[in-house]
Amino acid sequence: MLPRHHDPVIAITTAPGRGAVGIVRASGRDLKPLVDALFARALAPRHATYLPFTDAQGQVIDRGLALYFPAPHSYTGEDVLELQAHGGPVVLQLLLARCLEAGRAMGLRLAEPGEFTERAYLNDKLDLAQAEAVSDLIDASTEAAARSASRSLSGAFSDEVHALRDRLISLRMLVEATLDFPEEEIDFLQKADALGRLRAIDADVAGVLSRARQGALLREGMQIVLAGQPNVGKSSLLNALAGAELAIVTPIPGTTRDKVSETIQIDGVPVHVIDTAGLREAGDEVERIGIARSWEAIERADAVLFLHDLTRRGEPAYDAAEAVIAARLPPPRRDGERIVHVYSKSDLAAMASLSDDGGHHLALSARTGDGLDALRRLLLQLAGWHASPDGLFIARARHVDALRHTAEHLALALELATSPDPALDLLAEELRLAQTALSQITGEFTSDDLLGEIFSRFCIGK
Repeated sequence: MLPRHHDPVIAITTAPGRGAVGIVRASGRDLKPLVDALFARALAPRHATYLPFTDAQGQVIDRGLALYFPAPHSYTGEDVLELQAHGGPVVLQLLLARCLEAGRAMGLRLAEPGEFTERAYLNDKLDLAQAEAVSDLIDASTEAAARSASRSLSGAFSDEVHALRDRLISLRMLVEATLDFPEEEIDFLQKADALGRLRAIDADVAGVLSRARQGALLREGMQIVLAGQPNVGKSSLLNALAGAELAIVTPIPGTTRDKVSETIQIDGVPVHVIDTAGLREAGDEVERIGIARSWEAIERADAVLFLHDLTRRGEPAYDAAEAVIAARLPPPRRDGERIVHVYSKSDLAAMASLSDDGGHHLALSARTGDGLDALRRLLLQLAGWHASPDGLFIARARHVDALRHTAEHLALALELATSPDPALDLLAEELRLAQTALSQITGEFTSDDLLGEIFSRFCIGK
């Protein structure tokens, strides 16, 4: 622990603004002096006590409930005091100031972002994956994401990681026993079926990795950029996907001069759709900046919908501009093509046939809705979504990275174990590295810098 973790801390834990109830929470190793300074009576542990909250002169600030949770039976594992008052900003600030004044002698200070949950992690009330799930549950943008975050918070993800870790430890014991006692001639690959166990662990890690990628998609969503020349139907498509008039649609080229963003849901997956300025030679400085931002968004996108206007195909100037844009679009990534050619206004002009060049091509009409369902299915396919959210756990990019590194070390271990003359010392090292990578998920092996990065993203009071 760092020195700051020994300080008692306090913060308003409810969201800013007005509400029926607001909560001020304090946590520390010994909060009895604070309780004695604030109240003239003792507080029964884990019982709500209705009483007045007074300032230093004895004037009543508000009346509400006080709850005292002695360590270790609290959220943080320390003594916790919660004061529930009316949820007015002024009332809560007065109550917070009074507590800081009463706790000055004991070093009471304002909590940093995420510090209550950080202390819960440091005091073994939550592991790191569960602690992150607290923030993910608060920030969930879809019902599926909230349910998956709740599963992670309950320990479903951590339980699977711990079970895999324990199996790895058991396998390491077999290998290292052979290294330590070669005279015993323990043929662990056959007698203990170590190779079969290694293959089973490798398969199970692959399964967890697949579900973690799905959970990460629920958390992060997919970023889609609508690109193309002016007046090809980008804003109309955004409005059709969102089911609302978000972007201005006019026959005037260049109506959209900056990015317009909206998050929609497709089967519970957040999809962040960005409508961009039409790609052409800029007519003025404002449009030039908007087009530059469009290309920046295209480079970062998970998928790009390149819109083509069916009513203008065959016009020399239009086709020439299409070729210029196509030449500048980003190449396919290792995980596949991310450019989708969308032929818009299919209600006004028919398309003889879609391209068979192996890319993604579809025709649609934003006005009638024809083709929108096919586009939604294609977007989920590009995102890699193939599972029902039931049973999924929320995951972050670092979890996916840790599982991928685990799988890489297990693949090397399998290669060593199946060689004619296995190098057992190298095999043991790969298993150790796999275990270390896996343990980073729940925090058994975690740097202080990573902890600071994780908890600094939490809100104040959580």
